Amino acid sequence: MTGGTIRALGLAGAVAAASVAGATGAQAGAFGLREQSAQGLGVAFAGAASGGAGVSSIFWNPATVTMRPGFASEQSLSFINLSGEITPTVGTAPGLLPFGSSGEVGQGAVVPSGATSYQLTDRLWVGIQTGAPYGLVTKPRQDWAGSVYARSSRIFSLAFNPVVGFKVNDWLSVAAGPSVEYFRLTLRQAVPVPGTFPGLYPSGFIKGESWGVGFTAGVLVTPAAGTAIGVGYRSSVHHDIEGSIGFPDPRQAIALGQVRANLNTPEKVSVGLTQAINPVTRINLGFEWDNWSRLGDVGIVSRALGVTVNHLPLNFKDSFFYSIGAEYDWSPNLTLRAGFGYDNVPIDFSNRSARLPDSDRYVVSIGGSYRWSETVLLTASYAHAFFDRGLLLAGPGRDYNIGNIPLAASTDVSADVVSVGFRYQWDAPAAVAPAPLVRKF
Repeated sequence: MTGGTIRALGLAGAVAAASVAGATGAQAGAFGLREQSAQGLGVAFAGAASGGAGVSSIFWNPATVTMRPGFASEQSLSFINLSGEITPTVGTAPGLLPFGSSGEVGQGAVVPSGATSYQLTDRLWVGIQTGAPYGLVTKPRQDWAGSVYARSSRIFSLAFNPVVGFKVNDWLSVAAGPSVEYFRLTLRQAVPVPGTFPGLYPSGFIKGESWGVGFTAGVLVTPAAGTAIGVGYRSSVHHDIEGSIGFPDPRQAIALGQVRANLNTPEKVSVGLTQAINPVTRINLGFEWDNWSRLGDVGIVSRALGVTVNHLPLNFKDSFFYSIGAEYDWSPNLTLRAGFGYDNVPIDFSNRSARLPDSDRYVVSIGGSYRWSETVLLTASYAHAFFDRGLLLAGPGRDYNIGNIPLAASTDVSADVVSVGFRYQWDAPAAVAPAPLVRKF
């Protein structure tokens, strides 16, 4: 690898890392983010583990790094317009009902991501994927019926995933690499103070951050020309979150001091199939499983006292995502895409909260890529998510219970995602023999 190549690889990773600082939103169930590829969005991320998401397929399956000859970089920018409202219903504390609904809790967010692959030999590749695997921003009105359960919630992450891929033979490729992940959260809510009018409740907060390390691994099989099957794995990342907890009474804050919490992100298994129907048409199928149930109840421990002073009762279930998509080469320079997905998210009535009013959703997407030149490919995609309406209940007897104050509500959520991207081929590589799967884009 030449010095120029090393510098280019570093630059590609640095650009993605710097731009991802604004990543927020949540479109993969709970606070997971699936928006890692503009190309993948166009087919509802179907076949992402078998190369259907371009170079960025490394996020789902690092073995896809072997699918492209030479040196290529890909950058994507997704805008997530998440819209939602929580409306209190009968069952909410009567004194809080007059404060009404949350108003708009969704926040528009930009999620950048990037991936680079480089072929060292006819059998060996290296690559790197950068992005935000987790993120969330919800912000109801300052004073609403459920402000004691949520005033604002922010989760931010950043991950670097270098990989090494090896083509074992004509039909089998494997890859693996470490995943270095930064995680930060800030949660605010109203604190009920005896003798204080509910609309004047002060705010309390919990915030903290952590670095953790996990790994990714994958296998890519090409049993016949035009067929690719991929299986990828992203490990859990353990985070020892260190931060602080804030109360309106400064004596409480001083007594508790700094806090810590242990959080394990979910493992992800991705399966993809890409099948060429004819020289210009491909069908993609996708499946993802996320082990959200490992999060459980996250205790917030005072470092000064050594006791649990609060907790985050996440208690999520595992999530499952199913998708199907198609690509059609309209011309040598233009490819069109469409996809459909169903996301069985880890949140239902048993664990839905005012911070994260998520529910199962259906995703419909369209997109296309245009080859601007021999080295530049431009991509744009759009998706709309239809969320099931949900019910929320917090208070006595529930995991979410602040001062035995009941909150009953209905949730109404939707989301639109627009993603643009470009791919740059740094060289003019000779064709790989044999190629795992012939792809024009």
